[in-house]
Amino acid sequence: MLPKKSMKTEPRIVALIPARAGSKRVPGKNTRELAGHPLLAYAIGAAHEAGIFEWIIVSSEEEATGELAFEYGARWVNRPSVLAEDNS
Repeated sequence: MLPKKSMKTEPRIVALIPARAGSKRVPGKNTRELAGHPLLAYAIGAAHEAGIFEWIIVSSEEEATGELAFEYGARWVNRPSVLAEDNS
């Protein structure tokens, strides 16, 4: 027996914020403070203010960045290091 078709649902909108830790020009830029908040917090805040995202996800290979994401109300996806290299 085939499953019943569910009612049509609205598409989900997700914000994805890439936050690679290995910056060559500005090391630690995602967690570096600017006017009292880490730089990453401004991207997360802008996504919250947009008011359209069901989830806000930060993708980073660095645990400290993930902790900041949680602190500012986003989810964290631990990106494999192989996907966070200069040539990835």
